[in-house]
Amino acid sequence: MTEAGALRTSLRTAAILAVFTLVFTLLMASTYRATKPSIEASAEAEKMKLVNEVLPPDLYDNAPLGDWVAIPPNRELGYGAKDGPQRVLRARKGDAPAALVLEAVAPDGYAGKIHLILGVDAGNRLLGVRVVKHAETPGLGDYIDPKKDRNKASPWIRQFDAKGFDQVAATEWRVKKDGGRFDARAGATISARAVTNAVRRALQYATDNRDRLYAPPAQATLQGGDPS
Repeated sequence: MTEAGALRTSLRTAAILAVFTLVFTLLMASTYRATKPSIEASAEAEKMKLVNEVLPPDLYDNAPLGDWVAIPPNRELGYGAKDGPQRVLRARKGDAPAALVLEAVAPDGYAGKIHLILGVDAGNRLLGVRVVKHAETPGLGDYIDPKKDRNKASPWIRQFDAKGFDQVAATEWRVKKDGGRFDARAGATISARAVTNAVRRALQYATDNRDRLYAPPAQATLQGGDPS
């Protein structure tokens, strides 16, 4: 093949590849646009399923996933500067504050961090607490997750329901082994201690910042915080 023929072949091959790349890109973009709404709807449904674990649906009439405020990372919720801002969802009924839904981290679980989600009503009492991610020992420390707790009639995590500092003083917000008011399973106190302490800190944060969290417009970002 002559040099000119080789050049034409190369150009033709390059053109074919360019066309295939363009068609594939357009196809992928079209598929993304077509499936994006259903993907987003599915993700929102999963988030609401989790929110409903700690927030009774009859307590509010707004859309909490669209009414949130971003807060800087802070020690009370277990987040450091590298974690970035966290969202606090606000539930309202008739425009009146009904509840806050916030996430927290217990950094000192037996096998690492334990991630939580909490609902706190407008009276500063817990509506519910759920463990959303952990690595605690299966069959031993994983009872902190109600899905893993063998006591289905009265899961361990439910002892926080309806509790506030008006019922349990902050100094008593510990497991019984440490002189507090909350139960822990024998042989797996570390997991329960980590969750109990994290719940206390998160409830304290929600209580101390109640008005500040409800006040800003939806999707606002609060300033300040303690990321240390």
